Amino acid sequence: MIRYPMVAALLLLFTPAIAVAADPARPPLILPADNDPIDTLAAMIAAAYRTGDDATINAVVGVAKATFPNEVAVIDRLAAGDAAVLAATRKDAQERERIRIQQARFFEIWKGELEAGASRSTGTTRSLGIYASAKLARDGLDWRQKFSARLDVQQTDNVTTTERLIAAWQPNYKFDERLYAYGLTQYEHDRTLGYNSRFTLGAGVGYTVLATSNAKLEVEGGPAFRHTDYTDEPTHNTVAARASLTGKIALSPTVSISQDAALFFEAKDTTISATSALETTLIGALKAKFSYNIQYEQNAPEGAHALDTVTRATLVYGF
Repeated sequence: MIRYPMVAALLLLFTPAIAVAADPARPPLILPADNDPIDTLAAMIAAAYRTGDDATINAVVGVAKATFPNEVAVIDRLAAGDAAVLAATRKDAQERERIRIQQARFFEIWKGELEAGASRSTGTTRSLGIYASAKLARDGLDWRQKFSARLDVQQTDNVTTTERLIAAWQPNYKFDERLYAYGLTQYEHDRTLGYNSRFTLGAGVGYTVLATSNAKLEVEGGPAFRHTDYTDEPTHNTVAARASLTGKIALSPTVSISQDAALFFEAKDTTISATSALETTLIGALKAKFSYNIQYEQNAPEGAHALDTVTRATLVYGF
């Protein structure tokens, strides 16, 4: 027979965690007035399931079984009933979300982030640098739209040493939760790397290798057509092979690391762009970002470096 003081001790141990995770809109847990231990266990397990948090549910049910091994069958029966209610609640929520996404207009349900940074120095050398970027994504039922843009300008003693602009739009058609086909339209401007403009059209297949609550990894590959207007050479039209990798891992609720890399391989040229970043939450949707970018252009103009690297500290606002 279960002793009520032991059940009360178990409740005292887990009630704070349950209260934190619970929906504040739900009524608070009210313990039974009598001393029936089964009713008390039922209230405790029901409270865990009302949080909707799997970790809390597993912890409460697991400790209940470990503490009262003779009542495992009763605990399983109670948990099964609450699990059925939770499953129905989640299914209803998923259906409401599906309808909301289905009925959303094109300019709705976008998510993204804005990033900005600047530097200035005076004295023997006067310099001014501005960096800004935007990333937007719209995740529909069958289609995912991604848009990105980045501007990087640097002047030293009134001479422009960096003038880089890149904008890209990528629609993805989802075959399932992991496999998708993509299209790519991209514009680049970078006189320091030897071209006034470069337009890229591409298509291919992408696959989500890893997708968990705190980590995601995607790889893509396919052909691309590139039209490049060089600063000191004739315009070139080439066919290239494209490969990309995008990954992000949450080290904690406030700290994450990410990697974005893309490679274009042509018969006489290879282009690589890769950015590694560390982000940490400051307050609310505002984050600090520390990144290291590598830009490689095999056919860089004479006098320019084929490999450029930039280390930045910027502010990021997510929405």
